[in-house]
Amino acid sequence: MEIFGLSPTLFWTAVFVISTFGLYIAIAIWARAGTTNDFYVAGHDVHPVFNGMATAADWMSAASFLSMAGLIAFMGYDGSVFLMGWTGGYVLLALLLAPYLRKFGKFTVPDFVGDRYYSQTARIVAVICALFISFTYIAGQMRGVGIAFTNFLNVPIEVGVIIGAIIVLFYATLGGMKGITYTQVAQYCVLIFAFMVPAIFLSLQITGSPIPQLGFVGNAQDGTPLLQNLDRTLVDLGFQPYTEGAKAKIDVFAITLALMVGTAGLPHVIIRFFTVPKASDARKSAGWALVFIAILYTTAPAVAVFARSNFIETVNESDYSIDVRRGEALSADMGEDATPQWFYNWERAGLLGFTDKNADGRIQYRADEETNEVTTLDRDIFVLANPEIGNLPAWVIGLVVAGGLAAALSTAAGLLMVISSAVSHDLCRKVLFKRMSDGQELLVARLAAVGAVLIAIYAGINPPGFVAAVVAFAFGLAAASFFPAIFLGIFWKRMNKEGAIAGMSTGLVVTGLYIIHYKIGFGSAVIGALALLAAISCAVIYFGTRERIDGTKGSLAFAGIAGVLALAGIAGFAGLLPSLAIGDPASWFLGISPEGFGAVGMAISFAVSIAVALITAAPPQDVQDLVEDIRIPSIRTHVEHGPKTAHAPAPAKQEPRPETGGAKPPGRPAGGQ
Repeated sequence: MEIFGLSPTLFWTAVFVISTFGLYIAIAIWARAGTTNDFYVAGHDVHPVFNGMATAADWMSAASFLSMAGLIAFMGYDGSVFLMGWTGGYVLLALLLAPYLRKFGKFTVPDFVGDRYYSQTARIVAVICALFISFTYIAGQMRGVGIAFTNFLNVPIEVGVIIGAIIVLFYATLGGMKGITYTQVAQYCVLIFAFMVPAIFLSLQITGSPIPQLGFVGNAQDGTPLLQNLDRTLVDLGFQPYTEGAKAKIDVFAITLALMVGTAGLPHVIIRFFTVPKASDARKSAGWALVFIAILYTTAPAVAVFARSNFIETVNESDYSIDVRRGEALSADMGEDATPQWFYNWERAGLLGFTDKNADGRIQYRADEETNEVTTLDRDIFVLANPEIGNLPAWVIGLVVAGGLAAALSTAAGLLMVISSAVSHDLCRKVLFKRMSDGQELLVARLAAVGAVLIAIYAGINPPGFVAAVVAFAFGLAAASFFPAIFLGIFWKRMNKEGAIAGMSTGLVVTGLYIIHYKIGFGSAVIGALALLAAISCAVIYFGTRERIDGTKGSLAFAGIAGVLALAGIAGFAGLLPSLAIGDPASWFLGISPEGFGAVGMAISFAVSIAVALITAAPPQDVQDLVEDIRIPSIRTHVEHGPKTAHAPAPAKQEPRPETGGAKPPGRPAGGQ
């Protein structure tokens, strides 16, 4: 029965999406940022419980909400790497890094790196790492937004990506971190409710238990264990048993480790701990976030099993109708064995596909490529499709769409904040234009967010893989660049700027090249794009360090290298450079996939950082004393901050140490001893 001329699904989806978008915009207007302190760190006055909810929403991206259950559903046991890696990484971040970073009292991760390593070059390298990681990650979020829009609101993926980008840009640039924080609190409520409601319905349908976690290990309605039943069905169709893994153990270990340390190095998660009043509140908010995250993460494996079981039961050996495909009939009129209507809906969206290879008019879903007739199967759709597959009420479908959008937008907003703060605060104000006013810095931050959204739209429309796979690349880059620099910066007082710069650069480059080689390939245009990015990086380093505080000049070598790389970039885009084919998985290093190579990159980064630090001069004594201080709660409870209108969090902040490695002491962090 139609509601106001619309199908029930479209009506309820529109109601939930429009009302939640209106709520987000209202919160952004209420929390409009007027100072840099509000814009970057929400005034440092967010309550730990609210920060825990915002952190959970920030961390549980479209990958967690939309894609993780789909990946587990089709990877089975191997999909557990995402659960172990992401959850373990969060614990690592909460226990090892967050409180100490908060005590350091900086706006951003590059801010921490720049001051801890008393180096503008280290700050610039950290900015480059943050931008690489954030742009890779945000591509996955925008793709998730497009998928959520495309089927339920009947718009193309491209239009969905653009609509989502405009919404997140509005409340991120208007409210800054303060607006984002309270928007993420609302988004957490929406997404967790949207994830749990269909999970409870499906658990009741399939196992009779209202608790999905119990249904996952319980029996199906026929009395047989659910997992055993699924194992038997998959084996009959030629697939690997659900409870057995196909990946090599070393690859499982590498992916889990890369996701774990990558989580601990993600800048958009780390900056959430800068928004609470003191270090002890950072610990409390980390604990609350873990509770909020666990609700979804313990439910996802159950949703995955329900999705795979339902998909096989309703699609395999069903009667396919061309008339329904054309929209000239409904599946409900085609008899009991008809292919369900939702299959046609997602097929029209291009995310499912059927090829009748044996011309029998029925869908055969098999592991063998020769006989498998489900020729397109986008795993990202399964959380969204689950309510339809389970024949749940239309309002549940609308709720899930709103939840998926909330998950994607909450993380995208956090990433936009990282990008805009990295450009405006760390690059422009701290490096290139040190006399910028607060107003000018805010303007640059908002313009940087606009530029980031435009790039994110393109990346979201043309992603290099599934949402979770794209996000896994971001985790690999974060693991190989930020994590060693932050970890050693907190726990090893002998770590110096030379080691940090060498480690971050090596980790980022090695990991990035490995991923590109096995996922994209080095075509002429790809080489050109990489050369241009490297040219821009060298140019920024040159301009950022050419006039040192002690009157010496930076190296002209960076300017020369930037020029050569720029010419190489132009040649690449003109198709003049040779191309290399995508790497063969048979040649993976030690059998480690691109998703797991971040663990190798991290090990290399650690080794390079430590080796370079040991053969170069030790940090100044006051930097070593500072590292001792921030690890001892009894000495410094938290870093004090200046008035909210101040630019820097420290009331008596000094300029960063010049690039001389000489005797002048570095600037203390805010409220230094």
